[in-house]
Amino acid sequence: RSLKMDLYRPKGAWGTLPAVVCIHGGGWSKGTRVHYEKVAQGLANRGYVTATISYRLSGEAPFPAQIQDCKAAVRYLRANAKEYGIDPTKIAAIGSSAGGHLAALLGTTGEVEELEGKGGNEGISSAIQAVIPMGAQTHLMSERTKEVSRNRDIWKQYLSGSQEENPKAYRLASPMEHLDQDDAVFWFITGENDDKSTRGEEMRGKMASLGLESGIKLIAGAPHGFLHKQGWFDEMIDEAAAFLNRRLK
Repeated sequence: RSLKMDLYRPKGAWGTLPAVVCIHGGGWSKGTRVHYEKVAQGLANRGYVTATISYRLSGEAPFPAQIQDCKAAVRYLRANAKEYGIDPTKIAAIGSSAGGHLAALLGTTGEVEELEGKGGNEGISSAIQAVIPMGAQTHLMSERTKEVSRNRDIWKQYLSGSQEENPKAYRLASPMEHLDQDDAVFWFITGENDDKSTRGEEMRGKMASLGLESGIKLIAGAPHGFLHKQGWFDEMIDEAAAFLNRRLK
């Protein structure tokens, strides 16, 4: 099917601006880019060109289709940067839950040919410079993922089996497995009451050993899905914009 994106720009802003790719969640199996329009609008209001993107869901195609579509979106934005007023050297990604995982995978696989796909603009880099994973899994070879993937269909559908059944796919889909010194900087945002695996402790530890910047913001009292409550949403936008301002402006 045709995959589309919706673009947002700050009203009255001229010249080139950093861009943020906004990736919806939904267990890799549901959701649309419309669900992330408020995030895109919130960050556009802070001075960014933002794009909510569509990607194939796991019921249409298993991994790596989803990350290939995200990379195609990055390449498209970079290839058309002049037309849309984007600085092609300053592209970030934000996403929550499954979208946060895809954002993190974007941030660590800029040079992984197997994940590039055939989505157009061949030869244009899909690397990004900053990532905000929210409520996201970044260590897919963990014991927790092994246990969860045994019984949860969203994992089996996305990665064609459990971790034990298809370790190669889980390793390829795990942001932490690809991490090196050339990767993007990360800022985790997660609910205080979400599972601790969303805090990326192993990922942040490995980043520190490589000299890469990372950090985390816990939204006090918030669950896994916190974008529906205005106070939590505003806190997230403030935190995300502060991080992006430090790294991209």
